[in-house]
Amino acid sequence: MTSSGNRDRRLTRRLVQLFAGLILYGVSMALMIQSALGLNPWDVFHQGLTRVTGLSFGWIVLLVGIPVLLLWIPLRQRPGFGTIANVVVVAVAVDVALAVLPLGQGLTARTGYLVSGILLNGLATGLYIGARFGPGPRDGLMTGIAARFPRLSLRLVRTSIELGVLGAGFLLGGTAGLGTIAYALAIGPLAQLFIPLCTVPDRPRAALPSVDCPAG
Repeated sequence: MTSSGNRDRRLTRRLVQLFAGLILYGVSMALMIQSALGLNPWDVFHQGLTRVTGLSFGWIVLLVGIPVLLLWIPLRQRPGFGTIANVVVVAVAVDVALAVLPLGQGLTARTGYLVSGILLNGLATGLYIGARFGPGPRDGLMTGIAARFPRLSLRLVRTSIELGVLGAGFLLGGTAGLGTIAYALAIGPLAQLFIPLCTVPDRPRAALPSVDCPAG
C-alpha cells in the first residue's frame, strides 16, 4: 500500500476514534449521573450549575467549556480539532444519553451504572486521547498551568483545580459521594491501561522480515 494510502487509513482511524471516544465519554457521564452515587469533580460542578440555572447538563458542559478554553490564551495553549469537538460532541452526547437512560432503581442497578460509567469513561479517554487531535478543554487547562508555572507539579495543579470545582459543585447541589471516590481511584489506572492500547501510531509498524527455516 502507498504511503498516502496509509496516511488516509490512519486519519480515518483517528477521526473514528475521536468521535467514538467523545460520544462514549458523554454516555459514561450519563451513566454516572443516573447512578446517583456521585460524579467526578468536574461533573459535580456541572450538575450543581444545572440545578441552579435549570439548563440541561449538556448545555452546562458546553457553556463551561467556553470560558475554560479562553483561559488557554494567557497560558499560550493551542486548541486542536479534538479540543473543539470535545466541547460540542460530549455536550450533545450526554444530553441524548440522559434522555434515553432511565434512572437507576435499587442499589444493584445504581452500582451497575456507576461501575459501567467509570469503565466506559476510561475506555473513552483512551480513544479520544489516543486519536491525537488535542486534549479536552479541562485537561488542557491543567497541563497549561503546569507548563506555565514549572515549579508547580501537574499532580498539584490537577488536585487543586479538581478540589476547587468539587467544592463549588457540592455547594451548588451537585452529587458527590461513593462514585466520586471510586472515580478518583480508578480513572488513573484505567487511563494508563487504555491510552497505550488506543493510541494511533504516527507511522505503521514495519513488518518483520520473513525468515526461511533451513532444511533439516
